[in-house]
Amino acid sequence: MRQAFRLTMVAAAFAALILPGLAAEKPAEKPAEKALTRLLIVTGRDVPAHKWRETTPVLREHLEATGEFEVVVSEEPLVLESSALDSYDVILLNYYNWERPGITPKAQENLLKFVKGGKGLVSFHFSCRAFEHEWPEYRNLIGRIWTTGSGHGPRGKFEAKIKDREHFITQGISDFQADDELYAKLVGDAPIHVLVEAYSEWSGRVEPLVWTLEYGKGRVYNNVFGHDVKACRDPNFAKLLQRGTLWAAGKDAK
Repeated sequence: MRQAFRLTMVAAAFAALILPGLAAEKPAEKPAEKALTRLLIVTGRDVPAHKWRETTPVLREHLEATGEFEVVVSEEPLVLESSALDSYDVILLNYYNWERPGITPKAQENLLKFVKGGKGLVSFHFSCRAFEHEWPEYRNLIGRIWTTGSGHGPRGKFEAKIKDREHFITQGISDFQADDELYAKLVGDAPIHVLVEAYSEWSGRVEPLVWTLEYGKGRVYNNVFGHDVKACRDPNFAKLLQRGTLWAAGKDAK
């Protein structure tokens, strides 16, 4: 009994020596999770030659590969009417309302407010033709649109020239050979900053293919490359899409 008591007292004394040290140790803190930029892809319709169901997953893949974006896809353009728009930082349009009416005045108002307030917009490929008839301000929002008289020659290879090599979007990208549609005779009066251009044999002139502009406090990025999955898989296209979307999101300081 006395021996057991002595053992208990020794154990208590030992614990008194080591427990304060253990109590002082704090569990390692987990590193804070990186806040991702929320991006909404609006898609769901286009001319039959533009396989939006195939290109949209590639766009999403490229953007998520940056580690900067949380990407949500909506196949219903009337999502632009929703107050949920406020939770996003950038909207990417992969949409042309072929054989469908345009978006409602409420959706138009929301999108303009979204960009004017300081958020980003990305227009991809044939989105430059969306809403051309029923929404005149769309031309000013994205800078240049496809309308009557616009077009392109046969899809094929052409030399894409980097016009501004110092811009965040084009840094590290050299002139390259594209295999795509070369859009030509797009129209608009808004001042745009052309980043990539190419000579079109169809129009007989140099055409802007990638450009930026500011709209209110927001940034708008346009990239008319990307006719199909093959074109979207081009490494130069991927870089231009990634960096252009980062720029639209205001992430160009990194």
